[in-house]
Amino acid sequence: MPTQILVPDLGESVVEATVLRWLKQAGERVDAGETVVELETDKVNLEVSAPNAGILASIAHQAGEDVRVGDVLGTIQETPMAQAPKPTGGGAIEHAVASAPEQTAPVTLPEAQATPVAQRMADTSGIDLRQIPPSSADGRITKHDVENYLAKQQVVRADAPLRETTVSNPAPIPPREISALQAVDVSARANREERVRMSRRRQTIARRLVQAQQTAAILTTFNEADMSGVMELRKQRKETFHQRFGVNLGLMSFFVKAVIGALKSFPRLNAEIQDDEIVFKHYYDIGIAVGAEEGLVVPVLRDADRMSFAEIENKIKEFSTKAQDGTLSLDDLRGGTFTITNGGVFGSLLSAPILNPPQVGILGMHKIEDRPIARDGQVVIRPMMYLALSYDHRLVDGREAVQFLVRVKELLQDPVVLLLEGG
Repeated sequence: MPTQILVPDLGESVVEATVLRWLKQAGERVDAGETVVELETDKVNLEVSAPNAGILASIAHQAGEDVRVGDVLGTIQETPMAQAPKPTGGGAIEHAVASAPEQTAPVTLPEAQATPVAQRMADTSGIDLRQIPPSSADGRITKHDVENYLAKQQVVRADAPLRETTVSNPAPIPPREISALQAVDVSARANREERVRMSRRRQTIARRLVQAQQTAAILTTFNEADMSGVMELRKQRKETFHQRFGVNLGLMSFFVKAVIGALKSFPRLNAEIQDDEIVFKHYYDIGIAVGAEEGLVVPVLRDADRMSFAEIENKIKEFSTKAQDGTLSLDDLRGGTFTITNGGVFGSLLSAPILNPPQVGILGMHKIEDRPIARDGQVVIRPMMYLALSYDHRLVDGREAVQFLVRVKELLQDPVVLLLEGG
C-alpha cells in the first residue's frame, strides 16, 4: 500500500503553506529521510522528507498550490520484491522477471545551485538556471542574477532590427485608425510587462503591515545620539574582541543593551494589549530586523538581558546567515517583546518604522553622519545618528515614549553607564 507524504505541523498559528518546488519527480526513486518537496510558509521555508524508501508514485499538489496541515502532498510506493516462480496449468514453469535490465544513465548537465527565490522565479519564467552565471561568492544563483538575466533578454528582444519604411506626403490618419494604433501600442507595452505571483511570505508581510496601521494608533518620536563614545570604544576594543570571541564588535549589541536598560525603566514599551488587559512581560526577547531576499524577517534574541555583547553579536551573525540561506526556523521568529530595525545599513538617514504586532514599540536606527553640533559653546563635528521610536499610543503616552527614547540616547552616549545598566 502506498505511503502518504503529508504536510507536517507548520508551527504555532501557521496552518497553511504553498508548495515551493518538488525536488523529485513522479517515478523517481527516493530514500528514507531524503527531502522531496519544499514548502513556503508565512515565516520560513520547510523541507518535507520521504517517510520511507521507494518510488515517488504520485504528486498531489504542484508548485504554487496552497496546502494545509495534514494534506496529502504525494505518495511513495515501496519497491516490489522479486516474485517467486509460479507453476502453470501445462506443467511448465514461468519465472517472473526479478529485475529490469541495467540501462546506462543519460548524461545530464550538472544542476545549478540557486536560492529558493531564484529557483521559483526561474520556474515561473521557464528559464534554465544553468544559463545564468552566479554572482555570489558561494556560487549560488540569486534573485538578482535571475532579474538581470531577464532584463538582458528583454533588451535583446527590444533591440531586434526593424524594417525601415518611408512614406512621401503621408495622408492624415482617420480617428478610428488612431484608436486602433493606440490599442496596438498598449498591447506592445503589455508584452514588456511581467506578472509574478507574490510569494506567501511577501503577502504576509504586506497584510501584517496594513494590519498594524489599521489596528494600532501608531505615533513616532525622534531624537539624535552622539555616537562618539560608542565609536571610540569599538575602535579601542575591536581587535581584542574579535581575537577573543571570533566575531566583530558591531553597533547592534550596544543598541540591544541600551534598549533593555530603557525598557526596565519604562515597562509599558515591553508590554502588549490583549482585549481589555495589559500584559506586562518581565523578560526581554528583542527582535532584530534582518533583510532577506523575500523581505524583512525578525528573528528574536531570547532573554537578551542575560546575553553578553559577544553572545548578541554571534547570534545576530547567525541570524543574518540563516536569513540569506532561507534556513531560519519558526522558533527563531516566534514571539518577541520589542524590535530594533537598522535602516542605516542601507543608507537611510531618517524614517518612521512600523510596529511589529502585537508589540507596542520599535526602535529605528539610521546612518551615522558627521554633523556640526554645539558643545560647551563651541561648534564641533560629531558622528550623529537619528533615532526613531514608533509606539502604540493606545498603551504608551507621548511623555513616556519621549522619555524612553531619551534614556536610550543617554545610555548610548555614556558607554560606561550602558555597561552597568544595560541589562
